[in-house]
Amino acid sequence: MTNLITEKKFKIEVTAGKHKERIDLYLTNAIENATRTRIQKLIDAQLVLVNGKPTKANYKVVPNDLIDVTIPISPRPEKAEPEAIPLNIVYEDDYLIVVNKAAGMVAHPAFSNYTGTLVNALLHHTKSLSDVNEPIRPGIVHRIDKNTSGLLVVAKDDVTHAKLAKQFAKHSIEREYWAVAWGIFKEKQGEITHNIVRSKSDRKKFTISKDEGKTAVTLYEVIEDFEFTSLLKIHLRTGRTHQIRVHLSGNGHPIFGDETYGGRKLTFSAQLPKLRSRMENLLEIMPRQALHAKKLGFIHPATNEFISFDSDLPDDFQNLLLKLRKN
Repeated sequence: MTNLITEKKFKIEVTAGKHKERIDLYLTNAIENATRTRIQKLIDAQLVLVNGKPTKANYKVVPNDLIDVTIPISPRPEKAEPEAIPLNIVYEDDYLIVVNKAAGMVAHPAFSNYTGTLVNALLHHTKSLSDVNEPIRPGIVHRIDKNTSGLLVVAKDDVTHAKLAKQFAKHSIEREYWAVAWGIFKEKQGEITHNIVRSKSDRKKFTISKDEGKTAVTLYEVIEDFEFTSLLKIHLRTGRTHQIRVHLSGNGHPIFGDETYGGRKLTFSAQLPKLRSRMENLLEIMPRQALHAKKLGFIHPATNEFISFDSDLPDDFQNLLLKLRKN
C-alpha cells in the first residue's frame, strides 16, 4: 500500500530576461519549502517536465520555458521525528539553544516538507524542547526564511519559550541582518516604512500597501558600494513575514539573488554584454537571496542578563563579496 495520498502540481513559466540557470536550483528557489535534493529526486522520477518533456537536473532554463512539477504528498505526521542532521550550535545551556541556520534548511515541518528541517535536527540533538506549539514545531520561537542563513534562538522549556516570545512581541530583541541589494542607494542610511500585506495574486508572496496590512519598519545602512550592488546592514523595528525582502524590493533595491521578489532579474545595465555576463556569473555563485541574520541579542529568560551573538557570513555570501570587490 502506497504512502502517497495526493499530489501538488505547479505550473511555472520562466520569465523574460531570466539568465540561464540549472533547473534544480531554479525550482528550489521558485517553490516554497522545496529542497534541491527533493527537486532532483522529482526530476529523476520524471515528475518535472520542461515544455512537456522530462528533463535532467543540469538542464539550464531559458526564458519562456514552461515547467510542470508534480510533487507527491505524504500524510502529515502527528509529530516531527528526530533526524541525524548536522547543526551549527553557537550557544546552548539548560534553557535555550542559539543556532546558526544554514541556507536551504526549513525551520520546521510544513506542507510537502516534513523531513530535513531544523526541528528534525534539534530533536536528534536534544530531548528538551518546549511544546507550546503543535507537535511538529517544538522549540520554535521565531523563524527565518528557508533561503536566509543565520542566527535564531530555540527554547528548551515552556517558561523560556513564553519569555522569549514576549520579547519578540515587544520588538525588544536585537537583530542585525546583512544583505547585498541591487543598485546604489542615494541615501546611505534610512528608514523604510510601508505596510505589508499578503499578495492577492500569489498567496505565497507579500507586497507593500498604503492602506492594508500591518505596519512594518526597516532601518538600513550602506556598509559598502560596488559597481551595481550595495552591502547593507539592516535592523528591524517590526518582524513581519518576508519584511526585509519585501521592503527592499518595494523600494527599488531587491535583494541580490531573491527569486521571489525580483532579485534574479538583470535590470541594472544588463544591456551591456560584458556586464550582463558578470551578473550571470555572480548569480551562479549566489543561488539564493543574499541575506544573513548576522547578530542576535536578547535578555536571557533565566538569568535576566542581556546576551548577544555574532555569526560569520557563510561561504556563498563571502564568495559573492569577494567577486564584487574584484570587479
